[in-house]
Amino acid sequence: MKFTQVLSVAILAGTLTMVSCKDAEKEQMEAEKMEMEQRAADSLKMVEEQMAEREAMAVEVGGAKMYADQTIVENASKADNLTTLVAAVQAAGLVETLNSDGPFTVFAPTNAAFDALPQGTVATLLKPENKEQLSGILTYHVVSGNVDAASLMNMIEQNGGTATLDTVNGGQLTASVVDGKVVITDAKGGKSTVIIADVKQSNGVVHAVDTVLMPA
Repeated sequence: MKFTQVLSVAILAGTLTMVSCKDAEKEQMEAEKMEMEQRAADSLKMVEEQMAEREAMAVEVGGAKMYADQTIVENASKADNLTTLVAAVQAAGLVETLNSDGPFTVFAPTNAAFDALPQGTVATLLKPENKEQLSGILTYHVVSGNVDAASLMNMIEQNGGTATLDTVNGGQLTASVVDGKVVITDAKGGKSTVIIADVKQSNGVVHAVDTVLMPA
């Protein structure tokens, strides 16, 4: 074979090799692009599913949705019927505590519960000089741990119809079931009914109640 023929064949072979490499490179790039697009689609789908699950788990209180990935104070601050409680928590200096890891179980009095107290009581308790007394009342509504409705009902059943709950305040609450509803009795014999149960929080659970509980 003449030199020129050999050279032509070599050039042709080299050209084919280059074309083949470029094709392979292009295919690899397209495959990588498709993989990235699929990953992005999968991530978006996962986020959408997580958001849908978050919405499904949310409980509406006072016209606002309470989300299980937010703290007790963050959720309560959005509820129209818990504004007095939030103001009291702020005045008592308990925001940081109720935003901490916990977990806490809070029996949260609604605005109507505070309104039912003797006239002037709330205004008096919110005064700076009464901060300690206010803190004592609020922490009487808080139990350490995550006591959901099912756990509380089980405790009541296992203890012959009543369950004693130790509060952060140091006092005790008594839980029982009356006409199918959980009723909390305070140290003075006052009774408060759970009107919304199992509002999950990132640092515990909240049960809205219709009466302010009073320590001894």
